Amino acid sequence: MSESTNALPKIHLLPDLLISQIAAGEVVERPASVLKELLENALDAGSSTIQIQIEEGGVKLIRVSDDGCGIAQDELALALTRHATSKIASLDDLERVATLGFRGEALASVAAVARVTLTSRARGAAHAWRLSADPGAAPEPAALAAGTVVEMRDLYYNTPARRKFLKSEGTEFTHCSEAVKRIALAHPAVAFTLSHNGRVSLHLAKSDARGRAGAILGDDFLAQSRSVDTGIGPGVTGIRVFGQCALPAHSRARSDAQYCYVNGRFVRDKLLSHALREAYQDMLHGSRFPAYCVFLEIDPSTVDVNVHPAKTEVRFRDSRAVHQYVFHAVQRTLSTSLTSELDAPIAGTPERPTFAGTARPVFGNWAPRQQSLRANEPATAAYLAFAQTAQLTPAGLPVAPAHDAAPPLGYALAQLHGIYILAQNAQGLIIVDMHAAHERILYEKLKNALDDRQVATQTLLIPAIFKAEALDVAAAEEHAPALRELGFDLAPMGPAQLAVRAVPALLQAADPAALVSALLGELREHGITQLLSARRNELLATMACHGAVRARRLLSPPEMNALLRQMEETERADQCNHGRPTWTQISIAELDRLFLRGR
Repeated sequence: MSESTNALPKIHLLPDLLISQIAAGEVVERPASVLKELLENALDAGSSTIQIQIEEGGVKLIRVSDDGCGIAQDELALALTRHATSKIASLDDLERVATLGFRGEALASVAAVARVTLTSRARGAAHAWRLSADPGAAPEPAALAAGTVVEMRDLYYNTPARRKFLKSEGTEFTHCSEAVKRIALAHPAVAFTLSHNGRVSLHLAKSDARGRAGAILGDDFLAQSRSVDTGIGPGVTGIRVFGQCALPAHSRARSDAQYCYVNGRFVRDKLLSHALREAYQDMLHGSRFPAYCVFLEIDPSTVDVNVHPAKTEVRFRDSRAVHQYVFHAVQRTLSTSLTSELDAPIAGTPERPTFAGTARPVFGNWAPRQQSLRANEPATAAYLAFAQTAQLTPAGLPVAPAHDAAPPLGYALAQLHGIYILAQNAQGLIIVDMHAAHERILYEKLKNALDDRQVATQTLLIPAIFKAEALDVAAAEEHAPALRELGFDLAPMGPAQLAVRAVPALLQAADPAALVSALLGELREHGITQLLSARRNELLATMACHGAVRARRLLSPPEMNALLRQMEETERADQCNHGRPTWTQISIAELDRLFLRGR
């Protein structure tokens, strides 16, 4: 029988060059991949200043110069050899790796697809030595004050097919710049300078973590973010979460301001991304992305960083515990009460005398209205007690109290265009979006009531009857018990009519027909199971939006002050359910600058 013409060639060993080029395919995806490896090596060498020079997006040249410990003459050739490293020596080292780079083939892989030259001067050496990655090359003396210079030229010069997959010069440089920023965020004590085609594009001086975050992500990010630092946490061996989390109002249309690190290494980890996304869930619109720079420190033996050749993915031994720890740490930070935030004095705010006698009258018709905010009684009582004892202006309105007596959000002065509440606190002027603030209050109360299975209902004196589609009428009948659990009592009045006989007491000021129509629309689209489980909070947010006080509605001073007091007692009161801010502070110092006082 003749041998098949489709038989595979004989098994043989691959040439070393081809082996290195295959390995390069795992590590060297584009110029930014090379730059990342070189920067990690420079940092592992203990550098305090790193200079990066790039030409033509990194395809023509990437030169990284550092002031680290350097490489001895007899180790230069080893540094360019596959599977040679100074960072691990045993399996135990690999399982507890604490350096950024440890794959020995990184420099060798780069040298397989580009022209590489290594110049280094070890500490204490008489002079530097230079070695090219050409076959048979030997080290030769060179001039260098200290540290190491790695120069890569003509990426993919010997594999032109791969070069065709690279993008434009501008795109490749953008990736290189992003690689520098990712590494620089985790090493604020190291100075970085990046230049492209001879022009400096990024200079980062030595700083602390917060200063480096501001230098890279911008001062707006710092101003609109909160610091998280959990210390060492229980439950997971030696875990700490720290960094900066931007408030939802600083969210973005893309996920390009999300930086997550594990033991100083930038990662794209689905578990951590999910934990962070969940922490923002109640405060962020679904189409927006939060901005953050979060660091996770954990015992190296409990995390595997050797999952991906580029080391951008990790695997945790106890992934659920890590997820929950990160989620709760960030959620608590974002849920900081208004009281704790406003109790801290604002930098640059001058000392002011007591505010007595400086209040302005509140304008508008403040006759009692049929629709009340249903403010909690303690808050209203506190305001009324204050109003009875405070000095009164000629208009009969209470004057703001002394500097140390005002609550965090102060006391209402006026309502602006039926949309904003103006209040005075110890630091200056507070401006509140009353609909957004009330929406958050109602949402949190609805969540708590449903969790406790204590959703109070309000029977309507006259049922609200409205036209409904046949599918909505059928759904209202079929899911009547579940709807009653949410606080609704609906009854069909015909094939195309529904009557609303009761609504949640928290939402009694809402338009019953509009509220129920929105509820039935959600029910028809997602089903009752989803609405009571995965999409429950989205449903409650919709209900709260319908129940919140509407714009153009005038509020009385007790109603406005009751709303301020409830904000102070509500978690996440900074943001409405869609990620918009609910209030802002303008300090006396800012007002003085605005009106040029003191000049």
